[in-house]
Amino acid sequence: MYPKLFQIGPIPVYSYGLMLGIAFLVGNWLFGKELKRKGYDENTGVIIVFMALIGGIVGAKLFYILEDWNFGTGQPLMTYFKPDILFSSSGLTFFGGLVLSFILIFIYCRIKKLNFLSILDMMAPATILGYGIARIGCQLAGDGDYGIAIAPDSFWYFLGMSYSNGTVPTPPGIFVHPTPIYETIVCFFIFLYLWKNRMKYQIPGTLFYLYLIFAGVERFLVEMIRVNPKVIFGLSQAQLIALFMVAAGTFLFMRNKAKEDKAEKTPLETTE
Repeated sequence: MYPKLFQIGPIPVYSYGLMLGIAFLVGNWLFGKELKRKGYDENTGVIIVFMALIGGIVGAKLFYILEDWNFGTGQPLMTYFKPDILFSSSGLTFFGGLVLSFILIFIYCRIKKLNFLSILDMMAPATILGYGIARIGCQLAGDGDYGIAIAPDSFWYFLGMSYSNGTVPTPPGIFVHPTPIYETIVCFFIFLYLWKNRMKYQIPGTLFYLYLIFAGVERFLVEMIRVNPKVIFGLSQAQLIALFMVAAGTFLFMRNKAKEDKAEKTPLETTE
């Protein structure tokens, strides 16, 4: 693994930070293209992506602190609010960042009188691709997002990787599922589908609801081979949130689809 890629003078360049920066730039570029296509001011995109970045980092850190405090050591909550913890590159939980980002974007859209669901539709492909790119950073850093150990006699052993020199190292001689690689590959295909179908749906929110479904299914499945504490019914906290994403996304997508199907039918007016 390569937690630190290189150094420019006294400044170290870490793999996760670099990939997070690339994800931000790619997401901003894709989102800007969609804004331009739909006639929005491109500067609006820069502000929204910046808010998403800040909300993503802060929300991911806060969610991780609450999760670790609840299921981890049981230390007093305030012990987590130290500079070496708050400003470290480790300890980031995606779902927390997603929630806070959407809250900030919703507030901004209300202030600027923008259609919130239309903005989310335009962000959906960029969001899933950015997540996949960020997972490359997790893979290079070996930050503990890898999966469970693979037995030497398992069919899947050829996929196993050692993270013995990662920021959260695996024990020597233990090979685990490289789940960040799995997620990057799946997210790329989800991005291709969303990008290809971004002009298909007319009712705002439909593409974003598809994102919720795909992202939720992807995360639920990968959690089955990751090392995370189980909360209830043998499911991790991330799996419970993923199930909510899939359920909400499916319900809202079907509702919008029914509206579109109804709108496509020409009503027959009858007179007596």
